[in-house]
Amino acid sequence: MNEPVTTLQSNNRKELRQLVCNQLAILLEQSNLQGAKALLVPVQPVDIAEAIEGLPESMQVIAFRLLLKEEAIAVYENLDSTVQQSLVEQFKQQEVRDIVDQMSPDDRARLFDELPAKVVRRLLEQLSTEERQNTALLLGYEEDTAGRIMTPEYISLKQTLTVGQTLEKIRTLATASEIVYYLYVTDGFRRLVGIVSLRDLVLSSPDISLEEIMTKDIVSVNTIDDQEEVARVIQRYDLLAVPVVDNEQRLVGVVTVDDVIDILEEEATEDIYALGGVQADGDNYFQTNLLTVARKRVMWLLILLLTNTVTGTIIKSQVGLLEQMAILTAFIPLLTGTGGNVGAQSSTVVIRGLNTDDIKDLGAGQVILRELMAGALLGLALGLLATVWAYGLQGNWLVSICVGISLVAIAILASVAGSALPFVFRSFGLDPALMSAPFITTAVDVVGVLIYFSIARLILGL
Repeated sequence: MNEPVTTLQSNNRKELRQLVCNQLAILLEQSNLQGAKALLVPVQPVDIAEAIEGLPESMQVIAFRLLLKEEAIAVYENLDSTVQQSLVEQFKQQEVRDIVDQMSPDDRARLFDELPAKVVRRLLEQLSTEERQNTALLLGYEEDTAGRIMTPEYISLKQTLTVGQTLEKIRTLATASEIVYYLYVTDGFRRLVGIVSLRDLVLSSPDISLEEIMTKDIVSVNTIDDQEEVARVIQRYDLLAVPVVDNEQRLVGVVTVDDVIDILEEEATEDIYALGGVQADGDNYFQTNLLTVARKRVMWLLILLLTNTVTGTIIKSQVGLLEQMAILTAFIPLLTGTGGNVGAQSSTVVIRGLNTDDIKDLGAGQVILRELMAGALLGLALGLLATVWAYGLQGNWLVSICVGISLVAIAILASVAGSALPFVFRSFGLDPALMSAPFITTAVDVVGVLIYFSIARLILGL
């Protein structure tokens, strides 16, 4: 019963966002700024950001300037990086300083990653001393690590405080912290010794100390941990935030679940692009100019072009065989296409398993053996069908048997290649997703054609 309601609400929100975007564009074209401002008043910042992104570039800065300062900061944090850069270039210096200085440190660091170094230096100089230090701290860590994506805005408490004293302190510090649902207890050396949830704090007696109610079994990440590992920790333990500590176990920041959602989407997008043979560098693909798009895609296509010439060379070398039994040529697309698809399936499930740790308890050998058996089963089923179909097409049982046996062998080869090559890539410290479906498809094509002609020569005696 809840699912249809949720779907209806989702559709309604989507229609509302589209309506806001369309109406905003119409009002700005009519120079009705008061109407546009009134239109945006009840709209959520993330939806305003989407509406602004849908406007022509000349209108984006006009729409943004209609927002109140606090709302403008929230909207700016939700904008795509390309739109953020465009607005920075059009803002007056004071506008830029006001917005960037009030952004959360992790969002500011993410923005600075996308801006030219000259612009970043100028913006850093304009920040307040505290915000400049917070931003410099994050930018000092490697990209895609916990240190780079964390926020240094959190509430740190001493374990000697009582619950009552803590609640009073929260009232004064809450506005300066990005999160209040977790409170972090530290010792005199800033080492993390416990965590208290806001729920436990509210339900506890005002007179007891934090030491009595804090959780000492702490789940944390290190500043140098990869952002994907941070996301997995939050997902595994169902956390709203995870503390970040340095090598001395000193608390330096917090990664919140909203940042993790962005990370998961970003990493999934990169993996999907890699599986399709497209280079990804974090930019929105559909907002990238065509020359850059071509550059991202051409490398893999050139590799595939070169490897496909090998297939052509193999076929050319078998001219004598094909002159005696030309019908063999008709089944090459069937065999290579099926083998490529089987290999792509195996590589996809293995790459996904590596990324999600679903196969962490299985060794590479066990995974490859499992895929080999799956390939054999698929090959037997498809090979039997292909044998019958080939006989019905040309009425020669020997040729039909060649097709069927070749399909079994190619399916096994494709499954082994598709499951083994991601492990090989990972052993060299490379992203397993780079072993993309197009690459495996082409590799299987080359070897598959060799197998087909070898089996044909053996069975037909040519």
